Amino acid sequence: MPSLELTNFNVVISVLGAWISLYGLVSYLLKERFYMSEALISLLSGVVASPHATNFIRPLEYALGSEENLNNITLYFSRLVLGVQLVLAGVQLPSRYLKREWKPLLILLGPVMISMWLLTSLLVWGLVPKIPFLHALAVGACVTPTDPVLSNVIVKGKFADHNIPKELQKIIIAESGANDGLGYPFLFFALYLIKYLGDGGHAESGGGGMAMGLWFGETWGYTILLSVAYGAVVGWLAKEALHFAEDRKWVDRESFLVFALSLALFITGTCGLIGSDDVLACFIAGNVFTWDDWFRLETLDEYVMKPTSSLQPTIDMLLNVTIFMWYGAVCPWHMFLVNNVIPIYRLIPLGILVLLFRRPPVILGLHRWIRQIEDIRQAIFMGFFGPVGVSGIFYLFITLEFIKTLDQDGKTRPDVENLGEITTVIVWFIAICSVVVHGLSIPMGKLGFYLPRTLSFTITSPRDESEDHGLPAGFRGRVSRVLPRVAIGSGSRLNTNAESTPMGSRSGSMHTASRTRGPPTQPNGQIPSEEGVSSSVEGLERETGRPASPKLPNRTIRFPDDDETPPKPVDD
Repeated sequence: MPSLELTNFNVVISVLGAWISLYGLVSYLLKERFYMSEALISLLSGVVASPHATNFIRPLEYALGSEENLNNITLYFSRLVLGVQLVLAGVQLPSRYLKREWKPLLILLGPVMISMWLLTSLLVWGLVPKIPFLHALAVGACVTPTDPVLSNVIVKGKFADHNIPKELQKIIIAESGANDGLGYPFLFFALYLIKYLGDGGHAESGGGGMAMGLWFGETWGYTILLSVAYGAVVGWLAKEALHFAEDRKWVDRESFLVFALSLALFITGTCGLIGSDDVLACFIAGNVFTWDDWFRLETLDEYVMKPTSSLQPTIDMLLNVTIFMWYGAVCPWHMFLVNNVIPIYRLIPLGILVLLFRRPPVILGLHRWIRQIEDIRQAIFMGFFGPVGVSGIFYLFITLEFIKTLDQDGKTRPDVENLGEITTVIVWFIAICSVVVHGLSIPMGKLGFYLPRTLSFTITSPRDESEDHGLPAGFRGRVSRVLPRVAIGSGSRLNTNAESTPMGSRSGSMHTASRTRGPPTQPNGQIPSEEGVSSSVEGLERETGRPASPKLPNRTIRFPDDDETPPKPVDD
């Protein structure tokens, strides 16, 4: 007799598949029209599916009822996402980018990061009752790095292409990738001092000298420098191996495209085995892997011409959606209201003040020495969009693991008894605030910019705009969507007043598409007929010597035959 199999596996994959499918149906509308962040939408969906709402996703049950197991699952999931994202971030950057732009990166990874750490720590120390300053330094270190996952969301898409200069996009990607791994020195500076100095006379023997010795030896030597060297060597060897195999036609296209993802998995796993900084190693490996720009340009051309090459951004999107859905389900929402360390009336101002003062004042003060920031508006943008997300949660669980090593005879050391709860509440709350605020900033900003102008135009306009060209309301939109956007005349060229459409964060050999605003018109202002469109296209083909078949301008999916440039010949 058939029966329902309501197992956790069946429920989870059903919910996950349904959500990704539903989100996919409106993804272009949400991201490119409303400028909504997929991280925010996925976080909210995770809350809806969590035990706090419908109880479709039950994280603690999957962890066999153990809070420690649940923390380990979240930590490993975060490591996986960061590893893949940082290899892809390194691959996105142009050839020798870290070498060419070392001066602005040195400012962003030196004075800017130190100032962000100290400012955040001071805010935590001032607003959390009875917290030692060393504990505040540990909490501040967790949220110091800017998150590469959320930063990628900000610098990709139509809004970024039209409003953020390419050089600014690249420096944001490079900073978010590099400073993620460099969060270790800030965090372990505080943690080692807590371990060997502590409060109340409960510190371990060795004192400050032992703490600084471990900080320089283990953190800088073993964790940071080893990970940089390891990432560079593995990235270079992977590049040479792929060159060797591709020259001899040993590798097929699918394996070629997935190579960067497999490299991310390998580095994340092996760095975990040796206990080094897998996050920084992945970013360095990705950058060295495309040091000669060969892999980046190969995948860029394939991405433009063939839909099968969208594997990397597809994996990227799936990881983003899944990780933030998981965060929405596992976030300790109840602890924001009920905890033993900070009341809600202090927690909310702390979240607001951290977003306002953790980064913007520092970038505004130092933007003159960062050549990619051209004016004060770009400085404000870069200062504000320094989100806290996956990297903050990652360092939270690194901190919780370290606190366990301070137990004495199976009991928590008295001076760090509340450190785990303080870090958990504050880091989760700031991360949630960042996802919400940065996820809504662009759509709310666009609404605040366009709404007054729209209302003013509606009130002052003497007639309905849809009456232009003698067309009834609503018809012009249909015509402009169906007819190709070219200025029609006898044998005319494509309209030269076109907007260049760079491929998001994939810089290099850019492919452009001609786009104009409004419906196409003849010199006499008439809407052209379909025969006029065909004759114009034929004239264009005769002039340029290449096909110029019209395509639907509002199509959100690119197919090979949609490209206005002929495909490159492929060697047999």
